[in-house]
Amino acid sequence: MANVPDLQPWHRLAPGAEVHASDLDEAFTLEQYLAREEQIFAEVGERIEKAAQSTSGAVANRYDPQSASSPRQNPHDWNRTFEMTPDTVRGGVLLVHGLTDSPYSMRALAQVLNDAGFYALALRVPGHGTTPAALAEVSAEDWMAAVRFGARHVRERIGPERPLVLVGYSNGGALVLRYALAATADPQLPSASRVVLISPMIGVNPLARIVRVISALGPLPFFEKARWLDVIPEYNPYKYNSFPANAAQQSFRMASMLQTELAAAETEGRTAALPPILTFQSVVDATVSTQAVVSNLYDRLPAGGHELVVFDINRLSGLEPFIRREDAGMVARLAAGAARLYRRTLITNVATDTLEVRARTVAPGALAVTDEPLGLHWPAQMFSLSHVALPFRSDDALYGSDPPPDGPGRMVSLGRLSPRGEKAVLTVPIDTLMRVGWNPFFPFVARRVTEWVQ
Repeated sequence: MANVPDLQPWHRLAPGAEVHASDLDEAFTLEQYLAREEQIFAEVGERIEKAAQSTSGAVANRYDPQSASSPRQNPHDWNRTFEMTPDTVRGGVLLVHGLTDSPYSMRALAQVLNDAGFYALALRVPGHGTTPAALAEVSAEDWMAAVRFGARHVRERIGPERPLVLVGYSNGGALVLRYALAATADPQLPSASRVVLISPMIGVNPLARIVRVISALGPLPFFEKARWLDVIPEYNPYKYNSFPANAAQQSFRMASMLQTELAAAETEGRTAALPPILTFQSVVDATVSTQAVVSNLYDRLPAGGHELVVFDINRLSGLEPFIRREDAGMVARLAAGAARLYRRTLITNVATDTLEVRARTVAPGALAVTDEPLGLHWPAQMFSLSHVALPFRSDDALYGSDPPPDGPGRMVSLGRLSPRGEKAVLTVPIDTLMRVGWNPFFPFVARRVTEWVQ
């Protein structure tokens, strides 16, 4: 703990008005949810931002309203729950972001679905969008209750006949999948007609069990830092960089419960009642297990119109010899064996001497491959996607390589950073700045999601 940086006010203050499972009964409304958010953000502004403005002295600090990393540099604070309503509502979608993230990560997909005629609710999951300390005070039950609340609201908003779609990113993917499983056994829960998963947190990291033991020391003043796995400057306006041990423990619990529920649903024959599931996953993913998405979810689903889309590594990057062998060989392992009961699509180079990509698709129950050129290509400097890249467009103002020229003038643009220089001089770990944050193949994702929900 001696090497952990000193904790800042945002590592200690968890807003007192945060919503928990005990609040979210059947009578709780979206208006009440938004009102509680207003109280939460007012507390952060009064107790954190005012102090940071006069004492931080940092250019990149999301809690300093004058910083380029402050969400106040944007006309809309995308840390908050938001809605999008089309002129004609033909369905509804609940979008659930990932761990340490915020509704900002669901903005592009919400717009895609809104353009397709869907009312979209991107819910701020409890503990997110405010201070990292808030994630030290929430539970997997709080997250799950929020998803049930959100699904209920969307169903009420669109009526009983229109289709309800669930979209989950990372930890949000585990949440919406658990909800879909629960709805197969509980007729009181609004059932979905389609599920879309983005880099879903299906796999379980057993190291989280150790985290629970270590973080138990946190309430003791001398061991205060034990509550944190990472303490990093908060330079990202819409995502926490610091990571409390409780967040790892709760995501471990979430994934563990999901595995138990999947097994029970399979035994009871309820997986056949799941709505069609479309998943987008990178072959290489440092956060979740790609193999677990295949073996723990897709290979145990009966036929039901499901599809798995996998993004390969860039076979012309020149970095393939440096990629871990187990990751580089994942595509071959996914393709091996007999026909599957779900549709498989691989996004990969057209050939080993070009950056152009194609979609290679195998239909359920088949072995023959159908190729479709996409008119898209790998950026020359990119050797793979990442866990955090899939839901973001190339022109995303924060994470994209080509942010719009008319975007917020002072807002930090992380996607344009390409750090090359001396080591050990930056205030944040270099790997966090090197991780690609946008998806050059987002147009394919947008097209496929639109086709899926229609």
